[in-house]
Amino acid sequence: MGDETTIIRNADWVIAWDAAANNHHYLRNADVAFSGDTLTYVGTGYDGPAGREIDGRGRMVMPGLVNIHCHPTSEPGNKGLLEELGSPRLGQSSLYEFMPVFRIEPEFATAASNVAMSELLKSGVTTVVDLSGQRPGWADDLAATGLRAFIAPMFRSAGWYTTDGHSVVYEWNEAAGEAGLEAAVEAVEQARKHPSGRLDGMLAPSQIDTCTKELLQATLKVAQERAMPVQIHAAQSVVEFNEITRRYGCTPIEWLDEVGLLGSDTIVSHGIYLNDHPWLHWPQARDFERLAESGAAVAHCPTVFARRGMALNWFSRYRKAGITMGLGTDTFPLNMIDEMRMGCYAARIVTGDYTACSTAEIFEAATVGGAAIVRRDDIGRIVAGAKADFSVVDMSHPYMQPVREPLRSLIYSASDRAIKDVYVGGEQVVRDGEVLTIDLYQALHNLTAAQSVALSAAPQRDWAGRSVDEMSPMVFPVH
Repeated sequence: MGDETTIIRNADWVIAWDAAANNHHYLRNADVAFSGDTLTYVGTGYDGPAGREIDGRGRMVMPGLVNIHCHPTSEPGNKGLLEELGSPRLGQSSLYEFMPVFRIEPEFATAASNVAMSELLKSGVTTVVDLSGQRPGWADDLAATGLRAFIAPMFRSAGWYTTDGHSVVYEWNEAAGEAGLEAAVEAVEQARKHPSGRLDGMLAPSQIDTCTKELLQATLKVAQERAMPVQIHAAQSVVEFNEITRRYGCTPIEWLDEVGLLGSDTIVSHGIYLNDHPWLHWPQARDFERLAESGAAVAHCPTVFARRGMALNWFSRYRKAGITMGLGTDTFPLNMIDEMRMGCYAARIVTGDYTACSTAEIFEAATVGGAAIVRRDDIGRIVAGAKADFSVVDMSHPYMQPVREPLRSLIYSASDRAIKDVYVGGEQVVRDGEVLTIDLYQALHNLTAAQSVALSAAPQRDWAGRSVDEMSPMVFPVH
């Protein structure tokens, strides 16, 4: 065993897990040992066997981050297009008018995913939930990155589009939704059997407004039979809120509850537009209380909404009500440290209260909160017996200096620039800030080609036939 054990000795800081207190805490000048894929010692003065020693001086060891919501096969292709783009007549969202117009073709999915996974790894993510469309080789692609991954194949009963920029049309195909559920179950079961041992999955009916009641209930039944969670986009836009209240006479949260999906098996992606959100007026419901009482979790993705002036109402309020909160990167870049910073700032701006989201709360959402949501108690924490999923932070990086409070320095100043090394299951996947498992430059080359193809087709996809520059103008004129 001695030859198999690696010891990081005398790390300046370790963000360790205190099981008795049920929270993270700092250790100074501490040792972290791991053998195989498991942490074997966290503390000071390690005197056991070690086949390899790593000098921890000038370093911080922190738990691997758990990203519970991202779309890696599409979002990297939207860079330079959607940062300042929304539909003024569709609740300022870009979901219905612009995202379908700029989508990249399926044959470029692997390239986009590899770019996204590189960004995740460099920002200290070791576990990811990948909400994407199904494709051949998906599980193998994820396994090759070295990440611990949950595939979440999206399926739905209807697609959406707009013909005028101010209304949304739903094109229904219930048989396609049923077939999508069957294919998703098969894909998840195959992922669970993957020889890497790092893959799992969940079911992901795409959006509450694109799925029939029957599809949602069938999804829940299958998920419970196979002991897997369900993740669904809900309460994510004003358009969706108005559509659900128009169809059913109740809010999206009430509708989830009515169909039986609002419970401990469900992850509500976003969960922003509850009846008491300032952008809405529906005083007859009690969405917040209903959500808290249900045991459902929320996937919080602040950056994509902040770009369009939207925000959760508000992070600490959800946490204090007992709602399990996890963090995701719903857009580009897929940088979890930046996402933590934005989550704190957005909550504080919404409330005008600097205590509306603390650093500890957002970090817990990005670690043990996400782990709880994916039903794991052996990730998102540094403690003996947990998986050896962790990052090593360079405390000598200029943006980390001076180091009075290391986590604040990382989140509010240094971001991913200070992430030096990343390990998943004891295997190093990032060294000196460079991803070892992905040919990033080839992926970027292919992604650039993918965006060019998408832009050439964009005017034909747009309801008004506009050029790309008309839809998403350059910041300054190009001469």
